[in-house]
Amino acid sequence: MKQPPRHAPGRIESTSDLRKFQRMMAAAVLRPLDPQDNLQSKWIDGRAMDQVAAEFIRPNDRLTSFERLQLYNRMYWYRVLDAFRDDCPGLLSALGERAFARLARAYLAERPSRSFTLRNLCSRLERFILENPALTAPRTALAAEIARFEWAQTVAFDGASRPVVPAESLARTPPSRLRLGLQPYVTLLDLRHPVDSYVMRVKRRVALRSEASNTPDAGGPARRAVRRAALPR
Repeated sequence: MKQPPRHAPGRIESTSDLRKFQRMMAAAVLRPLDPQDNLQSKWIDGRAMDQVAAEFIRPNDRLTSFERLQLYNRMYWYRVLDAFRDDCPGLLSALGERAFARLARAYLAERPSRSFTLRNLCSRLERFILENPALTAPRTALAAEIARFEWAQTVAFDGASRPVVPAESLARTPPSRLRLGLQPYVTLLDLRHPVDSYVMRVKRRVALRSEASNTPDAGGPARRAVRRAALPR
């Protein structure tokens, strides 16, 4: 994303003004939360964020400009963090909550969504893990392979497809004229760890935990925790 303008336009009187306002708003909404999950107190150039917010967000009788902008900033980050978590159950299990949270925030800050759909959120995750090994050490190789596999699952679920060749067409076409290929949603993976079976085990445990939490008597200390899947060799 291009750097936002230093100041938001005072009035929207042209498409250029609208573009500046949109860039300012997008930069504020996508700006990473602070350690307490609040809107950062300083803007990109070091100015106080409450002053910057007042330039393009009006207060109301309940919230200041800063607080109103903070709502959008939090909503964006909570949504993409939830989507990231939903798409990477195997990675979450392998890294644990804290390391996974650090990875998620670092990745989404450096590689924010550039698509109209959250489906593509993790498309660049494997490369990011390999380029930033400290975030997943000492399990970087495993984490990268899990990320590759889980992205392949996303592609397989809703990737583009070609028409299936009917059996009768195969039967009446001379072999010398056949030109066949794999469906584009199929990904060939060369992996050192059996991450396919590992991710499936993790998903089964997640499903069991979900079922247990929905039973009428499952609440409280009597609920039995579902153990994390053992890491693959």
